[in-house]
Amino acid sequence: MMLCVVTGGAGFIGSHLVDALVARGDRVVVIDSMVNGEYQNIADHIDTGRVTLVQADLLGDGWQDVLIGVKRVYHLAADPDVRQGSLTPDSQVYNNILATYRVLETMRVHRVPEIVFTSTSTVYGDATTIPTPESYHPLEPISVYGACKLACEALISAYCHGFGMKGWVYRFANIIGERSNHGVITDFIKKLKTQPEILEILGDGRQTKSYLEVKACVRAMLFAAEKSDQVLNIFNIGSEDWVDVTTIADIVVRGMGLTNVHYHYTGGERGWVGDVPRMQLAVTKLKGLGWQPDTGSRESVGEAVRAMLEKPVK
Repeated sequence: MMLCVVTGGAGFIGSHLVDALVARGDRVVVIDSMVNGEYQNIADHIDTGRVTLVQADLLGDGWQDVLIGVKRVYHLAADPDVRQGSLTPDSQVYNNILATYRVLETMRVHRVPEIVFTSTSTVYGDATTIPTPESYHPLEPISVYGACKLACEALISAYCHGFGMKGWVYRFANIIGERSNHGVITDFIKKLKTQPEILEILGDGRQTKSYLEVKACVRAMLFAAEKSDQVLNIFNIGSEDWVDVTTIADIVVRGMGLTNVHYHYTGGERGWVGDVPRMQLAVTKLKGLGWQPDTGSRESVGEAVRAMLEKPVK
């Protein structure tokens, strides 16, 4: 049993991580501002006393002493809106870079030894090597979101090497599934509920990327944290295939039982400023530890669509 903190633990990936930590017997404290998080995602665990919720903004104060005696911080709290970051970068910089610095500094003060951080495939930018390995360089993000996550990785590296911490950095493909409230599937479902005869698709629909169901992602996170033991451990997490946006639209349309839906493409290679049109991560490094992806991109999309239609986010 481990005492751990999950920042952003009431959010999409964070709440699934909390489920897994509770299932294995850990004591969990969730720090969440509840701006993007949902109380219902962790309500059952709070009711049973297995999880304590501290509602706080990492940019403010009042949460720092929660880290006293903690073994590991899972730092998932962030502003995840890649598209909005191209219009108003401030939130990305403050809620990603500055918030991560404040977490690390609090860890240093309270001698918390381990941090797990959720990064992103967008740190690679328009990679010319696909599937893209962790060793790929130069890292040239094309979005403010990707740049902020890369800055966070650098801070974590400095704190781990400079202050005796140990860190795990996970560069995610597109993680999808139940409780998600943003991304292409959410966008398509919302649009089709409003106007079921026509679906606007950003870009040309040929953007092709890797997708992984959220529970499979969480299993990979916990597996890597138990099987690797360097000062800084960096892993890609994703599936070993990819799927294009038009195919995702087809899966959503079928899942909603719709017919004769007309697709309207806005045009262009990128769906928005900072969009990476082709992405697949190499997961060879994680497989070398004994992990195997148990779901592919199409399967993940189908499972996510079913879950999101059965249990829509309020």
